[in-house]
Amino acid sequence: MEYATLINGVKIPVIGFGTYKAVAGEDKDVILRALKAGYRHIDTAAFYQNEEIVRRSIADSQIPREEIFITSKLWRDSMGYRSAKESFQASLERLGTDYLDLFLIHWPKRTPLAENWEGELQETWRALEELYEDGKVRAIGVSNFLPHHLMVLQETAQIMPMVNQIEFHPGYMQKAALDYCQKHDILVEGWSPIGRMRMADEPEFIEMSQRYGCTVAQLCLRFDLQCGVVPVPKSSSAERMRENLDVFGFQISERDMSILMTLPQMGWSGEHPDRERVYFT
Repeated sequence: MEYATLINGVKIPVIGFGTYKAVAGEDKDVILRALKAGYRHIDTAAFYQNEEIVRRSIADSQIPREEIFITSKLWRDSMGYRSAKESFQASLERLGTDYLDLFLIHWPKRTPLAENWEGELQETWRALEELYEDGKVRAIGVSNFLPHHLMVLQETAQIMPMVNQIEFHPGYMQKAALDYCQKHDILVEGWSPIGRMRMADEPEFIEMSQRYGCTVAQLCLRFDLQCGVVPVPKSSSAERMRENLDVFGFQISERDMSILMTLPQMGWSGEHPDRERVYFT
């Protein structure tokens, strides 16, 4: 596994395993399979309601805790200084650990249309700064933040976010957010890096993946990496898990990167931090 280095020197595996809706029905071994496949970067959140399963999977894997990079996130209803600290402690207890590697604010606002959200966000971030300074978390960051949300934090922050996790894939790059983060040394992680496989039937992806001898999913993940983004894919299949880690043996050409970077919008989830969710039929 290769690693990226955050601005504070903490190393993070460049491919994570996303656990949102990963544990479906009676299949409780998805996260354990991911660990056995080679993942050492596990992404969870209070909202996912699977932190206890992550804890059991790590225990069952018998992999030392210090070898696994664990991220969790603060949900919208826990915004605010005191609530943020309480939520962090609850996540620690569910995960069965005395520290996190990365803790993120999941969304910048309680609701997309919330008014006067700036002060609450700044107080929430102050709580994360104190958790970091107390050594309870190795790195702190945000998720689904656009430049104007980060600017609000910048007004009062003593420590800027080290990570911003956003939806990122060919067809939905969020280039303004990517450029702002990279300018300010904020590592971008990409959720839904394969765009829910909505591009699998697109001619550009089929032709290009055939030329590189890879799957469409591997092409999307390689694209993220070459953009300087840490992708966080998810899968329930052990074979697909291994495929998603096998993206270091080829390089997308500059010409093909240009094609992927300038596609029309496709594969978007409909989620936006300043808009109510758009549901697709």
